[in-house]
Amino acid sequence: SVQCKEKKVKVMAWFFLVLAGIFEVGFAICLKLSDGFAKWLPTGLFMIFACLSFWFLTRALQTIPIGTSYAIWTGIGAFGTAIIG
Repeated sequence: SVQCKEKKVKVMAWFFLVLAGIFEVGFAICLKLSDGFAKWLPTGLFMIFACLSFWFLTRALQTIPIGTSYAIWTGIGAFGTAIIG
C-alpha cells in the first residue's frame, strides 16, 4: 500500500542519516590521523568517508528537513568523535 511505502521511505531516510553520522565520525578521525594530509592511507580513507557521509546525508535530506538532518548529523559526528577520537 501507499502508506507502507511512505513509511519505508521515512525509515530508510533515518537509516541513511545515521550512516551519514557514522561516516562523519570516520572522516573526522581520519582527518586527525592524516597528519595534515601527509599520510596517504588516512588521507584516502578521509576522502572516502567524507564522500560517503555527504552522499548519505544528501539521500536523507530528500525526506527529512534540513534543520533536523543537520542537527542529527553533526550531533552523531561530534559525539562519536569525542568518544572515539
